[in-house]
Amino acid sequence: MANYEVVIGLEVHLQLKTKTKVFCGCSAAFGAPPNTHTCPVCLGFPGSLPVLNREALKLGAKVAMALNCRVAEEIRFDRKNYFYPDLPKDYQISQYGQPLSQRGYLLILTEGKEKRIGITRVHLEEDTGKLLHGTGQSLIDFNRAGTPLLEIVSEPDISSPEEAYFYLTALKSILEYIDVSDCNMEEGSLRCDANISVRKKGTKELGVKTEIKNMNSFKAVRAALEHEAARQIETLESGGKITQETRLFDSARGVTEPMRSKEEAHDYRYFPEPDLAPFDFEKDVLRDIKREMPELPEPRRKRFMSEYKLSDYDAAVLVSDKALADYFEKCSSLYKKYKIIANWIMGDISAYMKEHGLTIDRLNLKSEYLTGMLDMIDKGIISGKIAKTLLIDIVRTGKDPLSLVKEKGLEQITDTAQIDQAVADVIKENKRIADDFMGGKQNAVMALVGKVMAKTKGKANPQKVIEMLKESLKGGL
Repeated sequence: MANYEVVIGLEVHLQLKTKTKVFCGCSAAFGAPPNTHTCPVCLGFPGSLPVLNREALKLGAKVAMALNCRVAEEIRFDRKNYFYPDLPKDYQISQYGQPLSQRGYLLILTEGKEKRIGITRVHLEEDTGKLLHGTGQSLIDFNRAGTPLLEIVSEPDISSPEEAYFYLTALKSILEYIDVSDCNMEEGSLRCDANISVRKKGTKELGVKTEIKNMNSFKAVRAALEHEAARQIETLESGGKITQETRLFDSARGVTEPMRSKEEAHDYRYFPEPDLAPFDFEKDVLRDIKREMPELPEPRRKRFMSEYKLSDYDAAVLVSDKALADYFEKCSSLYKKYKIIANWIMGDISAYMKEHGLTIDRLNLKSEYLTGMLDMIDKGIISGKIAKTLLIDIVRTGKDPLSLVKEKGLEQITDTAQIDQAVADVIKENKRIADDFMGGKQNAVMALVGKVMAKTKGKANPQKVIEMLKESLKGGL
């Protein structure tokens, strides 16, 4: 494998967040009973005529701008002809000759460096229906047919399955920031097909590519590409040839399998859609879209590094989730130790959310509650150890940290005499460890600290305990 290069291009299909379908007034909502969101237009009845959804066009332009694409002044729709049961008209209204936009790029971070992945085109089209395969029969639900779909096609600039994963993660983050789709892969609103080929290192000519479908998560995309790259290299090394074909990924077995021969553009017999005239983009509409564009993940990452002095890694983790980044900024307006906030969010808070399947906006933790707790640590009211337990109590009860500290008696012990007694008891009960410290083993004091903290139920100030232990031991107790 070391003698080969992997070349990958991705095609992402994104359902846009509109109330109605792209060429008719049917609801685009997910989850309705089968074949209830349909009409003569999306079912392709003779004589029915499509009318373009203006909001879908605007959302498409918003995505194109966010991906640094050049939005075309004039766009045109085409008929993409192919015969498949989930395509009611036997053609799909798509774009080919004059797409919505072209020539953009997306930046990813790989091995600590920025890499630019080219975007070939972003174009608008209609989705197909959905085939449901059962024992001995296949059913069709046309509710999805005609849903506004955006196809985002990358250049073959991706050099590994890991880079493909980073690309998809970065793309999804951008799409969530600009709020054009719910990006739910389980419901099919975000789908990805991958084109992959391999070639000997040092050669410029691309190898024969295969297309992989049926990947329902970014991890599945990465796994499918890893298997397919290894399969192609093994085939070439054994003297075989790669067949240009479409393959399906079997996630249970972790392998790709042949589906059908791969079509070329001419196989679809594209021609201009006669029922839709070319569209001119109104310049004021594009200006409004550009003006309303939020701060995107990449510039936000750089701002977090400069404004909050966060590391590249910390900033990247926080901005990858818009809600998480928003929460961090709310906390930062209340508490100025930014690195400490980031550590708690990426540590205990993220661990709790992962364990319970929550997102930050569904977590019962107000920004003022987190910062209030951190402030109590600074003031010595509670210890960091107590704070970890307190955090869970805040989330579970929704109560503010000060009330919970008083209610549960969690205040840190400030009575020096009480701590002094605990220190004395621990030294007497652990003479061997005390002797180790007196004999020069400085780390032995930490074992004694743990026992004092246990005796005080975590309420003693650890730094104060260390100081009092050292003082007592040097005094010869």
